[in-house]
Amino acid sequence: MTILERFTQARPRLLRLAYSELGDLGEAEEVVQDAWLRLARADHAAIENLDGWLTTVVARLALDRLRSARARREIYVGPWLPEPLGSGDPADRVTLDESVSYALLAVLEQLSPAERTAFVLHDVFDIPFGEVAEVVGRTPEAVRQLAARARRHVRREHSRFVASGEEHDRAVRAFALAVAEGDLGGLLAVLDPDVVWRSDGGGHAVAARRPLHGDIRVARAWVALSRRLDHPIETTLNGQLGLVIPSHDGHRAALSFAVSDNRITRIDVVRNPEKLRRI
Repeated sequence: MTILERFTQARPRLLRLAYSELGDLGEAEEVVQDAWLRLARADHAAIENLDGWLTTVVARLALDRLRSARARREIYVGPWLPEPLGSGDPADRVTLDESVSYALLAVLEQLSPAERTAFVLHDVFDIPFGEVAEVVGRTPEAVRQLAARARRHVRREHSRFVASGEEHDRAVRAFALAVAEGDLGGLLAVLDPDVVWRSDGGGHAVAARRPLHGDIRVARAWVALSRRLDHPIETTLNGQLGLVIPSHDGHRAALSFAVSDNRITRIDVVRNPEKLRRI
């Protein structure tokens, strides 16, 4: 195989790595393209393990971008949510599984860049701590502690979002029906009492700038919104059932859900059109 063929073969995995670190597919694609440019200029004969070399380069580039992105996200208009991924050609898209579920990506946003990178590389991609240390620029023991701290946080937050595929789909469809009918009782039946609704308009589309908490507040807000929305459309987002809802203002909304015990515990709504170009 040529070096280009080997890179092309590795590209979906590299995209998955960069996307898991960044939560932004556009930036992930730029990182992978930058890695290809570096590979094209490198001495191929000196690279003993191409997959390992590419993984390290992509992880470092993604970490650098994540550090700079954190500063930009602090002045972002409203909550910053990850870019949702629609279903596309699997040969050219991120290879999706539970490791890049939308709920997990949202939890990873709460970690520091170093913690997130250590967790993604070691716990998701099974990369030894010695190699992770080279990416993060710390000792293996320090990286082990970063990953452990991240793992505790992820388990504490993400364990609330565990549901079977059937349970998840049933809750999302019940929510869609209740919104379409403006049914307050139907919404209260499917929403967890402590549900959280976050919206990302990025200053480009109208969206709440603060999260909304609690089933009654969230249900009432969706009933009010339902008068200005078209019917929800089922779609696949990050490998799970989600919804796309067109609005009378010309903007769409992509809805991702976390479900536990047959109730929706989290609703993430992306209305920023820059994050919906691939949906």
